[in-house]
Amino acid sequence: MKKEIHIFLTAIMFFTRIPCPKWVDHSPEYLSKSSRYFSLVGLIVGGLGALVFYGSSFVFPVSVSVLLSMVATIYLTGAFHEDGFADVCDGFGGGWTKEKILLIMKDSRLGTYGVMGLSLLLLIKFTALQEIDPSYIPLSIIAGHSLSRFIATTLIFTHPYVRDTDDSKAKPAAKSMTVSMLLVSALFGILPLFFFKSPFIFVVLIPVYLSKMYLGGKFKKWLGGQTGDCAGAVQQLSEVVFYLSLIALWKFI
Repeated sequence: MKKEIHIFLTAIMFFTRIPCPKWVDHSPEYLSKSSRYFSLVGLIVGGLGALVFYGSSFVFPVSVSVLLSMVATIYLTGAFHEDGFADVCDGFGGGWTKEKILLIMKDSRLGTYGVMGLSLLLLIKFTALQEIDPSYIPLSIIAGHSLSRFIATTLIFTHPYVRDTDDSKAKPAAKSMTVSMLLVSALFGILPLFFFKSPFIFVVLIPVYLSKMYLGGKFKKWLGGQTGDCAGAVQQLSEVVFYLSLIALWKFI
């Protein structure tokens, strides 16, 4: 139990800004196992976003409440996954070989493709959340964050890690994923869907996973696998696809 708590807190430390005890560090041993709690971290991050939305909705309109919720979740994660999405946009937008794409993705500077991609992604997320029934927005935020992180772990499971360098902090977390770890991630990732009133909600798993397959196909073709940035990009895209799928689904149920 103590070891599992250590692994979970390692995930909290790595994926968020939440303070952890001093004895928790970025040990590769625990970091390599922390991905099993990626979806649980999503529940926590989404829970904060939902709480911010719910509290601010008593004072502000839905649009402002949604924006404040997004700010809260981005701050809590340090824009960890947004940065990965932007890096992937830059890498695949400006690189035409595996070596060039990886080099651009590793560059800390943000390029035109990254700026445009991230701006449009956040705009779609902001707009889509406003189109959801306000009474379901908090649950949708929680589900979006947990489910998208589970989908990101499926990329780690199906695609090998491709960077050869050892200086990447994300390498241990993005390199290994066992079946048991994937099942734990699935448990926490899909759990919020059971709180929606309609069983048809599980239909959204299809487009969400298809978005992962689309990006996964590009990663396999150009890189031969994935990196931490790739997992972050999958998380961001699948979260947005989840919100869009909810809007589309509710037109028919």
